[in-house]
Amino acid sequence: MSDVNKILLEENEIPTQWYNILADLPAAMPPPLHPGTHEPATAEDFGPLFPKALIEQEMTAERYVDIPEEVLDVYKLWRPTPLFRAHRLEKELDTPAKIYYKYEGVSPAGSHKPNTAVPQVFYNAKEGIAKLTTETGAGQWGSSLAFACAQFGLECEIWQVAASYRSKPYRRTMMEIWGGKVHPSPSTVTEYGRSLLEKDADHPGSLGIAISEAVSEAVADEDTRYALGSVLNHVLMHQTVIGEEALLQMNKVGAVPDVLVGCTGGGSNFGGLAFPFMREKLSGNINPVIRCVEPKACPTLTKGEYRYDFGDTAGLTPLMKMHTLGHDFVPEPIHAGGLRYHGMAPLVSHVYELGLVEAISISQKECFEAGVLFAKTEGIVPAPEPTHAIAAAIRVALECKESGEEKTILTALCGHGHLDLASYEKYLKGDMVDIDLDQSVIDEALSTVPDIQG
Repeated sequence: MSDVNKILLEENEIPTQWYNILADLPAAMPPPLHPGTHEPATAEDFGPLFPKALIEQEMTAERYVDIPEEVLDVYKLWRPTPLFRAHRLEKELDTPAKIYYKYEGVSPAGSHKPNTAVPQVFYNAKEGIAKLTTETGAGQWGSSLAFACAQFGLECEIWQVAASYRSKPYRRTMMEIWGGKVHPSPSTVTEYGRSLLEKDADHPGSLGIAISEAVSEAVADEDTRYALGSVLNHVLMHQTVIGEEALLQMNKVGAVPDVLVGCTGGGSNFGGLAFPFMREKLSGNINPVIRCVEPKACPTLTKGEYRYDFGDTAGLTPLMKMHTLGHDFVPEPIHAGGLRYHGMAPLVSHVYELGLVEAISISQKECFEAGVLFAKTEGIVPAPEPTHAIAAAIRVALECKESGEEKTILTALCGHGHLDLASYEKYLKGDMVDIDLDQSVIDEALSTVPDIQG
């Protein structure tokens, strides 16, 4: 059975509960703080941004949360997703390692993001909210939220990081097909956006800036709320359907991962795959190395500081204890737009501080080289984001070739790259450059981070 290529589940094997890793961690996570008082944030503080059900999920310590039937009904459009063994990649690498990947690109939006977009929209609709605002980088999250809003009849307004808005026009078209209204960020729609454009008319934007614009519009209208595609606890919890399915699938073929790698920007894809396996590791059932992989141009875990910082650039959101490069940090416009965020999910940051996961950073040329090799061997063109995990998996596989070890490697291919071909074109033409981030840039951005102990 371990030689099977495609491991499937039946529809009745879709998880009916999300897993909350907070229940099993050996130490409590530092709480979010009110941006004005610096006191622990309350449910009321989150009220202008999120519906009550999501606030409860953000703060709960319950180990499992039931998935509503209405959400499962939409999930069934693409879930369960397949787990593949990359036989052809293994053969090309001439490695004794076994490489498995959970493929989330089969969703309507082509990525893992609908796993949280659908429940977020459902809970907002249930509480009578008419409209959602959000930010998006490469457009995977924006398109997923637009899709989910179409399922439940909500309006959707999206601020897309300007560098991606310009370089990925068809992602914008996808959002508009599902009824989304899309602005480049910084935009002329908000006062904050206009202030930035006055200083730099060609501002590349950042996820932090786009969050500020989306939040400012949401809090100005009582019938509007904000939706976030990564970082927060409830978002990572929704994504655990990935890891729960992967556990079942690997059990079907008698496989246990020795190494689990995941691309890590805000943390939702990584947490979604890794947290159910981390539960099993904490229980003593398995003992994989769990490794975060981030871009060298935005090395939040590997070069950022663990401290309280704003989730957005304008300082409108609660302060979160996380690994951060500073909320004023504007990443270079690398092609993995979904990994261009100044901070890391507080949960991922916390488990990293606890020593439960490792972190590495990889340059984009190595990642695209891995993506091309993967496409040639396995047939799927990966989105730029998961090429980081593929590159890390290849590193481990080549180490096994050197040592003769037969390790089992698991990763999540969180999306396809069909709308990212302009990035691949630059790589194939030799026009792509690696970005060495100077420490002085990080130091400058960190200088504006609030000095909060705890």
